[in-house]
Amino acid sequence: MAKVAVIMGSRNDFDIVKPAYDILKKFGVDVSVRVISAHRTPNEAAEFASNAVENGFEVIIAAAGKAAHLGGVLAAYTPLPVIGIPVKSATLDGLDSLLSTVQMPAGIPVACVAVNGSENAGLLAVQILSLKYPELMKKMTDYKKSLADKIAEDDQKLRNEISLL
Repeated sequence: MAKVAVIMGSRNDFDIVKPAYDILKKFGVDVSVRVISAHRTPNEAAEFASNAVENGFEVIIAAAGKAAHLGGVLAAYTPLPVIGIPVKSATLDGLDSLLSTVQMPAGIPVACVAVNGSENAGLLAVQILSLKYPELMKKMTDYKKSLADKIAEDDQKLRNEISLL
């Protein structure tokens, strides 16, 4: 079974990462959620990432705010794909988190979704995993079709409403 780690720098970030958790569960992915700080528990972050492969993880999602170094620290210690979720902060409205997540040095890539964009982080993890798991590819294809169907339905409803004006 596909397995993803969702790591957040603070317990306060759980409301932000919950949509990623929900999407992963919806697709049937095994999810482990942890609070590990790049700054307050750096040794634990290094240990977690260093052992992620042998612990069965295939993708890591890292959510952090302000000086959002969690994704980069985890990526430095693992060969697994790391997806960063910059968390909106009160100070700079998430720009600080976004820049900390995307400005990685060569050799330490961290994929980055929008500020507070955890639903897309979960979906990106599923897309990565779907390369290995055909059942996830099928579910992702069906999911994308449902998005298109919803837009087509909304379009038809709007056109019907306008024709009555």
